[in-house]
Amino acid sequence: MQEFIIEISNYARKQIPNFIIIPQNGIELVFNDLAPEDGVNQAFLNAIDGFGIEELFYNSTSVSNPETLEMAQKVSEQKVILVADYVNDTDSYSAAVQKNQSNGFICFSRKSGNYDYQEIPSSLINENTSHIATFSEAKNYLYLINDSEFTSKTAYLNALRTTNYDVLLIDAFFKGEQLTKSEVNSLKMKQNGGKRVVIAYMNIGAAEKYRYYWKDKWKLHSPGWLKKKYDGYDDEIWVKFWKKEWQEIIYSGSNSYTQKIIDSGFDGAYLDNVEAYYFLYFD
Repeated sequence: MQEFIIEISNYARKQIPNFIIIPQNGIELVFNDLAPEDGVNQAFLNAIDGFGIEELFYNSTSVSNPETLEMAQKVSEQKVILVADYVNDTDSYSAAVQKNQSNGFICFSRKSGNYDYQEIPSSLINENTSHIATFSEAKNYLYLINDSEFTSKTAYLNALRTTNYDVLLIDAFFKGEQLTKSEVNSLKMKQNGGKRVVIAYMNIGAAEKYRYYWKDKWKLHSPGWLKKKYDGYDDEIWVKFWKKEWQEIIYSGSNSYTQKIIDSGFDGAYLDNVEAYYFLYFD
C-alpha cells in the first residue's frame, strides 16, 4: 500500500507538481514496518501532504486510541492532520474541537445525522478571510462526499460556493456525472473572497459498484482482484490493490480515476480505505 500511494502521487505530480495527496486512516503506513519506533518512511512521507483520520477522539461517544494519537502527533510535526470525529451532543462537539486544536489537528466534527458526510454544517470552525495558497495554510475543512441531500448539481454547487471553508473535500462526481474543470474552478473562492483548495475523494482500497469503471458482469471474486465483502457497505468490495488491473483503474491512463480528478481541475486527491492492507492480510 505504501508503494501504491507513492505511485499515485508520482503519477499526479508529473503533471501538477504541487498536487495534494492525503490518505485516510492507516496512519501507521507513514512508518517503516508500520512501527513508529522504526522511524518514518521518508519516501512515503514525501509523497503525501497530510493524513486523514476518522473518529480519533469520538465515535458517538468518547473513544481512546492512544497509539493512533501518538502516531498522528508524530506525523503532524511535518504534515497536516485532518480528523473527522462523530459526536452526538453539543458538549462532545466542543470537546472534540478542543482536543483537536490542542494537538494542532484540523477537525471536522460531524454531528448526529451526518455520519455519511452528506450535510454542510451550519457552524464553521476557525472561519477566516485568508487566501489559502497551500494546503498547509488551511485552518478548517468541509468533508462532503454524499450528494443525497441535493436534488440538482446546480443546488449542490451553489451550496458549496456559499461557504467559507478553507478546504472542500468532495466527490469528483455528482450523482455519477464527473464535475467539469469550470465547475471545480468556481469552487476555489470562498464566499468571503478568500481563495481555497478543492480536494477530490477517491477510494483506492475498495471498488464501488456505482462508479464509472464498474462493469455489470463483475461480482465478488470475478475478476479475481475483487477480494472480499466490505461489511456494512453492500456497494463496495475490498480489492487486491496490488494487482495491475486495479492500479490501472486508479492511476494509469486517460480513463483512470486520478486522471479524471486532474482533468476536472482538483487541487488534490483524498485516498480512502488505505487500511485495505490490514483487512486483507490480518482481519
